[in-house]
Amino acid sequence: MESIQLGANSFDYDDGGSGQTLLLLSGWCQDHRLFKHIVEPLRQNFRVIRLDWRGHNSARSYDGDFTVDDQISDVVAFLDAKQIDQVIPVSTSHGGWANIGLSERLGVQRVPRTIVIDWLMKSAFTGLMEDLRNSQIPEKWKQARDHLFNEWVSHTDNQDVIDHVWVEMDSFDQEMWVRSCREIERAYGKWNSPLERIAALAPKRPVAHIYSQPVSEEYDELQTTFSRANPWFNPFKITGETHFPTLESPEKVVSIIQEFCS
Repeated sequence: MESIQLGANSFDYDDGGSGQTLLLLSGWCQDHRLFKHIVEPLRQNFRVIRLDWRGHNSARSYDGDFTVDDQISDVVAFLDAKQIDQVIPVSTSHGGWANIGLSERLGVQRVPRTIVIDWLMKSAFTGLMEDLRNSQIPEKWKQARDHLFNEWVSHTDNQDVIDHVWVEMDSFDQEMWVRSCREIERAYGKWNSPLERIAALAPKRPVAHIYSQPVSEEYDELQTTFSRANPWFNPFKITGETHFPTLESPEKVVSIIQEFCS
């Protein structure tokens, strides 16, 4: 990974391939390693950049508290510094809040389409909100976080997924975990659900959602119904046991991205 200084913060990134530019952005308390199985296959057809968020670099260094809006501004500054005129953001999980905000801020000419991966499209259910709130309480944060970790790996023996959760995500400290849960809770409070945030995106452009979980006909129908009313929204369901399809089903993710961007 290379590093670039933007304001008071240093950001880790790598850059390779040629063609349309894809910008890979993880969720909170994740980093570029989430994309390790898809980056080189995608570089056969695209220029692919992996960028770690503020405070998500190898040193875990940053200059103070920040928000989703700051994440968006950081990406804009990065794209400007690299003189990238057009980009297709590809985000995972709750990195989607910043992705859609970035797409809106830069406009359809600069972001002609966007991709979100395994982002829970419905309103936050009671258990999730409890975990988000408990994760912001000093005495409860680790227990709440570990509850989510155990849930995410409970149905898989995929070592990449297990290591991603219990090694890579575990490397982020209480301060970053509290911040991430605060920002995710705020986003749900403002928009109610990711699907409603996507519905508010203006101007409209093609949006793809690639996901494996949850396995639910009702959840699939929620997106299918939205897509029928809004043909620019494209849900892609793939078979998988976890919330981490870039690690569990990388070939399928690469194929869908190539199809959607062609």
